[in-house]
Amino acid sequence: METNKINYFPDAFARSVSAVFHPLFIPVYGLAIIFMAPTLMGYLPVEIKKILLLIVLVNNVMVPALMMPFFRHRNIITTWTIDDRKERTIPLVLTTLLYAISFYIVSRFQVPFFIQSFFISAFLISLAATIINFWWKISVHSVGAGAIIALVLTLSSRMDTSLIWYLVPAVIIAGLILSSRLKLNSHSPGQVWAGLLAGFTGLMLFMQIYQ
Repeated sequence: METNKINYFPDAFARSVSAVFHPLFIPVYGLAIIFMAPTLMGYLPVEIKKILLLIVLVNNVMVPALMMPFFRHRNIITTWTIDDRKERTIPLVLTTLLYAISFYIVSRFQVPFFIQSFFISAFLISLAATIINFWWKISVHSVGAGAIIALVLTLSSRMDTSLIWYLVPAVIIAGLILSSRLKLNSHSPGQVWAGLLAGFTGLMLFMQIYQ
């Protein structure tokens, strides 16, 4: 399957999908699913939900996003999309470090261990993607897509609740993400499928270990 055969939606749509489901936003979407799904997690105090979302928004979205102009100015990256594998190293290392900090902060709060395991799993998946990137350009977008599918399945299993109405959209969105990365020639088929598998198996495995 060649990337130039992905022609069932325009480039503009592919870019929009890549932007809306950028890897930086994945922990926000993950927390939103945990808080909104019809499980016991949804009954957490609103104050705790706000604090956790604020931690993620500041530490895992705003800080790395604000560092991008600095990386561009210092020629650490040459494009905003960071297409070159070697240029991804420092942003990925920074992202992984910020995930570790977020986990440390969250672990100081009295929150369900499921949420703590989500944060440490996000850190470990980011670490794995960073290590892989030293040798091979894996799709981080796809890693995030796979992790979200695994999160829904894990939440459903742990809480013994059917979350089919969360799982189906997660799978459809994952398909759109992978297709978008191929449409934009950002990755090869192997890179997007490897990313999906890494994100899915990584989160399933880590959340099973840290339960």
